[in-house]
Amino acid sequence: MSSLEIRNLNKSFGALTVSRDISISIGTGQCHALIGPNGAGKTTLIHQISGGLRSDSGNILMDGQEISHLSVSRRVQAGLGRTFQITTVLPSFTALENTAIAAQAKSGSSLRFFRNAARETALNEFALATLQRVGLEHRANIPAMDLSHGELRLLELAIALAGKPKFLLLDEPMAGLGRAEGVALVALLASLRGSLPMLMVEHDMDAIFQLADTVSVLVDGSIVAQGTPDEVRADPVARAAYLGEAGK
Repeated sequence: MSSLEIRNLNKSFGALTVSRDISISIGTGQCHALIGPNGAGKTTLIHQISGGLRSDSGNILMDGQEISHLSVSRRVQAGLGRTFQITTVLPSFTALENTAIAAQAKSGSSLRFFRNAARETALNEFALATLQRVGLEHRANIPAMDLSHGELRLLELAIALAGKPKFLLLDEPMAGLGRAEGVALVALLASLRGSLPMLMVEHDMDAIFQLADTVSVLVDGSIVAQGTPDEVRADPVARAAYLGEAGK
């Protein structure tokens, strides 16, 4: 059984089709990369999977469960985690507080987090362990607004992991990172991949070819090529559509 299966997903805004008959199957322990030129519909597809944008037709299944009809919050409860193209954290809250709030929200008590999260010992212990998992425990008590861009990326990943996801959506996780930060994040994602299947939208081709088991090339809302990284690299359609454009 696939961990995440997308079947014939479609989405249009009037005459503009942004997702056209998209099908992707991602197995347990796999990383699937989605690449394509700007405006191809990659982030739109992420929004469709996460529930922020309802599809016109098609199905989304996670561990065999139909989630297409669920709201964003219910998809999170079902085990879908995600990071964003633009980092979204609570800037005045510490890294520990941000992570604890995410863990508490998954438990269904998010409406009380401003009052209770800081006093819940077990919750904070779990949040600290999650920060340690991404190598950010030494910055636990630093407000998010004072973290570097690379540290914010790690915090966002910790926030996603705090929800104990079954599947992870990554929207350009390498964006804005320096070389050393990028190398460290690739190593971290590689360590997570075996236990946490993921779909990754990314422009960093080095990261994709290190992490991805399968790559789909999206152009104008349609998948024009799909296969292993080596197969996609050698595919003339993929090269013409995107890889050639990127100089690869």
